[in-house]
Order: sequence, then C-alpha cells, then structure tokens
Amino acid sequence: MKAKTVLPAVAMTAVSMVLTLAVVVMWLGGAVPWPIALVVGLGIDGGWLATLAYERRLAAQGDHSAAVTGVGWCFGLVATGVLVAHALTTDASAAWLAVAWLPIAAKALWLVHGLWERTALTANALDAIRGIQQEARDEAAVARARLRAEAATEETRLTAVTGAGARVAHVQAKTAGTLSRAWSTLESARAGEDTGRALASVTARVTPGVTPRWELPVWGPLEPVTAALEGPALSDDALDSLVDEIRHSQDPALSYREMATRFRAAGHSASEVRLRAAWKRVA
Repeated sequence: MKAKTVLPAVAMTAVSMVLTLAVVVMWLGGAVPWPIALVVGLGIDGGWLATLAYERRLAAQGDHSAAVTGVGWCFGLVATGVLVAHALTTDASAAWLAVAWLPIAAKALWLVHGLWERTALTANALDAIRGIQQEARDEAAVARARLRAEAATEETRLTAVTGAGARVAHVQAKTAGTLSRAWSTLESARAGEDTGRALASVTARVTPGVTPRWELPVWGPLEPVTAALEGPALSDDALDSLVDEIRHSQDPALSYREMATRFRAAGHSASEVRLRAAWKRVA
C-alpha cells in the first residue's frame, strides 16, 4: 500500500523537476549563458528536493515543521510560476499550461502520502479489525435469524390457538343448539294438556289429593350447595312444617326451587328425596 502512494508522488516530482529545468534553460538561455540558466533551474529543483527530503526525515521521526513545509510549498509555487510564465510567452501556451500544474500536484501527492503514513496500521492491527468486523456481522446475522425463527414460532402458535378456539366455539354452538332443542321438547311436553292428564293419572294413586307440579331444570350458572350442618336429622313432621313455613313466607307462595334454596341457606339439612317428598305433602 505504501508503494501505491509514494510512487506516483516520486514520479510526478521527477517530471516536475525535469520540466522546470528545461523551461528555465529555454527561457533564460537566450538572455544569459546556458550554464547560468542551468544553475538557476538546478537551484529551484535542488531547493525543492532538499526541503522535500527534510520533510520526509521529520515525518519518519514522527515530527513536523511548519516552516519547512512552507518553504517546500514556496519552491513548488515558484516552479509552477516559471512554467505558467513560460507558457504565456510562447506560441504553444495551451500545451505548456496543461503541464504547469504538475509541481503543485506533486506537493499534493506528498501530502496525501504523509497523511497515509500517519494513519497506517500494521498487518496485525488490520487483521484484528477485520476479525472484529466479521464477529459483529456474525452476531448480527445470528440475531436476525433468531428473531425470524421466534416470529415464525409465534405465528405458528397463534395459528394453532386460533384454530383450537374456532373448533371449541363450533362445538359449543352445536351443543347449545342441541340443548335448546331438548329444552323446547321438554317445555312442549310439560305444557301439553295430554301430558298433564297423564302425569295426574300416574301420581293420583301414589299421592292422592296432591296436584303434581313438574318443573324443568334451570339453564344457567350453578350455585354451590352449602355443607350440611352436623346434628340430628329432622323428622317428617318437622320437615313438613319448615317447608310449609318457608313456602308461605312470601305471597304468592314460593316455587320448589326458591323454597329449597332458602331451606338450605337457613342451615337446615335434608336429602333431596326427603325435601321433595315434604314439598309434595304440603303442596
């Protein structure tokens, strides 16, 4: 890499010195003897070369001198001025102006080479930097792959949950329709006149004088049954008395469900069979 910056600067410097020397000899050769013109041209090129060598020595030591740099730029500007003045006094001015910028360009190339030297890194440092960059790229690629995998997994999970929810809703809707039809059938059977006469004819022989009252189960939230209190079981007369009292505690008389709920809420204990029998006796 060093050769890529120093070789163009050396080449352009050499071309600029040759052009400067040739122009000075041609320009001053008609007015003064050519040895004097040659000395003038070599003086300009020598001063430029000396300041350039001193600058390179300071740069190798890690130092810098603004005065030396300024003198070097002065020699470069003098060489450029000589080329421009010669171009303006000759017939082929365009051709000479086309090469008049070479001394300034050579100084600019040496400046670029100096900047490269101050920022150049060793091979080990460059390998370490490349390793760090590659590691960062690897980690970024792994993170992107992990995020894509997690997104795909979450999408699959949501799809499965949505499908299961749809199947559950379908089953619930189907079950609700079946229960609704069953409820309608039971209600029709209870409300029918023939059903009532049939039930009355069956129960008349078992419970004479008692009008049967059939009620459908409740479709709704369940209420927990309170635990039975420890104590002696109620006799049939006591149970009938409690049932009749609770049933007529409100006008109109309570239904069996309401009576059973208040019976157990009051802390009384009796099996469903005995409670239903007491209700039939007092009803």
